[in-house]
Amino acid sequence: MQIGLIGLGRMGANIAQRLMRAGHECVVYDIHAPAVAALKDKGAVGASSIEDMVKKLKAPRAVWMMLPAAVVEETYKSLGARLAADDILIDGGNSHYRDDIRRATELKPRGIHYVDIGTSGGVWGLEEGYCLMVGGEDAPVKRLEPILKALAPGSDAATRTPGREGSFSPAEQGYLHCGANGAGHFVKMIHNGIEYGMMQAYAEGMNILAHANAGKSQQRGDAETAPLDDPAAYSYDFDLAEIAEVWRRGSVIRSWLLDLSAHALSGDASLKEFRSEVADSGEGRWTLQAAIDTSVPAPVLSAALYARFDSRDESGFANRLLSAMRNEFGGHPGGKKS
Repeated sequence: MQIGLIGLGRMGANIAQRLMRAGHECVVYDIHAPAVAALKDKGAVGASSIEDMVKKLKAPRAVWMMLPAAVVEETYKSLGARLAADDILIDGGNSHYRDDIRRATELKPRGIHYVDIGTSGGVWGLEEGYCLMVGGEDAPVKRLEPILKALAPGSDAATRTPGREGSFSPAEQGYLHCGANGAGHFVKMIHNGIEYGMMQAYAEGMNILAHANAGKSQQRGDAETAPLDDPAAYSYDFDLAEIAEVWRRGSVIRSWLLDLSAHALSGDASLKEFRSEVADSGEGRWTLQAAIDTSVPAPVLSAALYARFDSRDESGFANRLLSAMRNEFGGHPGGKKS
């Protein structure tokens, strides 16, 4: 199958390569010409512009956008102006599902199909495959099935759930038509919200292990610091890299995120090369908004998002105010800078 790909970053370029390995023809475009040239060397058809890419695709066309959410809208408008009836426009990034609903509605009078595909797999997707969560009408999603099968990990990616029999379902192969327009990105949005919570749980647990030797350090003996009740109970120097390794084998908390944590810790258990600031790209916020709109409690996912805000010192002013209040009512000397 022929498909156009616009956005050749870490995931977009790997998606193109995985598709070409499966025998599909990719017409590629990116604002950075070297990214296009690199894929041309691997067998892709390069395009110099959006207009050039559309011209090089045979009707009915399929174009996949793999772009940051902030630039999807302008690209969608540019592509929408150039596509024709029965073409398919795909958004494989992390757009808000409400935007998918609007865009599909805008394109429908012209007969252009819109499909949203939540794509998970990161930089490992080229070799491991991508988990694909799809939203859109039945007919265009069916047309894209060869692409979905090529990108998905396949049924061997996980052991079969007990009780399932017969042919492997699309979900068992790693892709799922979740519902109407927006459904794919809605499911991916919740996926990323859960991801925030899982990552936070691993990080907090490992942080407690990292501080399990607190009893060995000099204890502050002043009115400002609660003393450690039993310093001898906190005299462990744990090897976090080895703990991550043993947890990977047979424990109930084993996961791919733990695998990745073990890999990171094996290089430097102190993780000194990494910053302490953690970004959030929107999906966690949207997940909480959906939880609020539908009155669904989500305290873990909420706490994980707020922890990311805190990592970027967004609570800096609040903490300074706390110090100021303690200093005001109690004259605590630790409140002011010396």
